[in-house]
Amino acid sequence: MRITGTFLDEITHDIPSQNWDYEDWRREFALYREIGIDTAIVIRAGYQDKCIYPSRVIEVLHTYDDLGRWFLDLGEEYGVGIWFGLYDSGRHWLRGAWWREVEVNLAFIDELVERYGSSPAFAGWYICHETSRNDVNIVDIFNALGRRCREALDRPVLISPFPQGAKQFGGSQVFSLGESMDHWRHIFEHTSGAFDVCAFQDGQIHYEELPAFHEAIAALGRQHGVRIWSNVESFDRDMPIKFPPADWRRLRFKLEAAARVAEKIVTFEFPHFMSPHSCYPAAHNLYRRYREWAADVSD
Repeated sequence: MRITGTFLDEITHDIPSQNWDYEDWRREFALYREIGIDTAIVIRAGYQDKCIYPSRVIEVLHTYDDLGRWFLDLGEEYGVGIWFGLYDSGRHWLRGAWWREVEVNLAFIDELVERYGSSPAFAGWYICHETSRNDVNIVDIFNALGRRCREALDRPVLISPFPQGAKQFGGSQVFSLGESMDHWRHIFEHTSGAFDVCAFQDGQIHYEELPAFHEAIAALGRQHGVRIWSNVESFDRDMPIKFPPADWRRLRFKLEAAARVAEKIVTFEFPHFMSPHSCYPAAHNLYRRYREWAADVSD
């Protein structure tokens, strides 16, 4: 199975801006059609005081271009469905005021539909509030935002959580496979109808743990009617710096592990870490190795 979807991180939260203009993005989307990427997920349409368009709902700083319109127009031209991530305040829900997070997002969702809802390329929604477990009020957030997205514009809803693994947590905070599945069983049971697709990130647990995790979450998805994709991270969490393009050998292992169970493979994040147009030279090499492998698999 090849990568058929990518996140787009144009809020530049923890990776650098590539400063692409419309023609740079056109070149990128033309590549997506060539290699079979049919899905692009805007990881956050807004974060803190940043937004991909000039919003009236949130206070934004230095927003001159309408990237939401760029992505939709290019998506329509090149056959790429655009999924819109919501707004992450970086504050309210992390401090326990989950209702404030929901309140601002309800207005944000309405604004997204008003601006972009008529586009045929508007393919879905992404709840950008990431979690590793049944954390405080995450069920409330998923239920409120997922259902409101569908009411405002009836498109599928995606989440992309992460395992509570040793690469991100330490000591007693690390969950066993059983503990993770217990938490996600509870979440799936109490959010029925809030989201359609769950694409777990795969970079927080050790490589040898991935096959068992994929099997377990796929079984859980089948039990609760949740489609299971895989978010195969194309950046490296093993290096002491944040974040270089992944080592091809490790990325290949992760792709092959995900392909055994996932309905679809998406990546965070093709433009930075795998594109031949990336600001990282190593991404150009990673793209070449990936294309060589994909051609061999097809043969």
